[in-house]
Amino acid sequence: MKKNSLWLCGLVVLLLLGLAAGCAKKQAQAPQTPSPQNKTVILSSTTDVRDTGLMDALIPVFESQTGYNVKPIYNGSGQAIALGEKGEADVLITHAPSAEKPDVDNGAFINYQLLMHNSYVIVGPPDDPAKIKGLSSTDAFKKIAKAKAVFVSRADNSGTNIEENVIWKQAGITPSGNWYIKSGQGMGPTLLIASEKTGYTLTDLSTYLAQQKNIQLDILVQGDKSLINIYHVMQVNPAKFSKVNADGAKAFEDFMVSQAAQNVIADFGKDKYGQPLYYADAGKSGS
Repeated sequence: MKKNSLWLCGLVVLLLLGLAAGCAKKQAQAPQTPSPQNKTVILSSTTDVRDTGLMDALIPVFESQTGYNVKPIYNGSGQAIALGEKGEADVLITHAPSAEKPDVDNGAFINYQLLMHNSYVIVGPPDDPAKIKGLSSTDAFKKIAKAKAVFVSRADNSGTNIEENVIWKQAGITPSGNWYIKSGQGMGPTLLIASEKTGYTLTDLSTYLAQQKNIQLDILVQGDKSLINIYHVMQVNPAKFSKVNADGAKAFEDFMVSQAAQNVIADFGKDKYGQPLYYADAGKSGS
């Protein structure tokens, strides 16, 4: 009887040791979240990726995989670029190629990569008092100005505002007067003001779709080749700004152009709006 008891005790001990060894092996095999020395990554970004919810879908994934903490600062692209020019950000997402390129050319920004695109549209009151529906963007702006119909401009040096100014220039018009309202705000608030004022505005399609339930504005002009809205991601050059978190910036950019993140971008909005809010472009030519 004693031998049987000893044998059973020994078997139990062996089983417990085996379980402990198995658990230890699983723990050793389980992926460990890295712990970077400088965990904070400052992202200077255009506002629409916040307003549409895209960053809410991507940033937590990046943080969980890398151990970094992203501190996003959202502004119009002009202000977002300005932060990078002063070395007050680590990595940028903007949609103003004409404003980005000089800083890429002078070396302030590095690893300049195509990220995604959507399009600009001109929206306005459903009854369309200026009768712009179906026109080109230039002809639409001419008719809005001639009718002195309310137009709400972001007037914030954002990518959208830069595109708007290009269209006014092509139309040969310098907009001014009571009909031309400057919001000085992001795309979401500007759409709300345009809706309240029964006016027109230029917007990226993604923010319009995300705000559509809150506004009384219809898409009246879309499809112009000139209305493509291109986003890039880039790092602030640590050789020029010593405080830049170079490793964190590179990790974030690598993540944004990775297949996993690009898949999220390509699918984002399909379930809610029946179409993606952005089209993934990383790895394609044109950057």
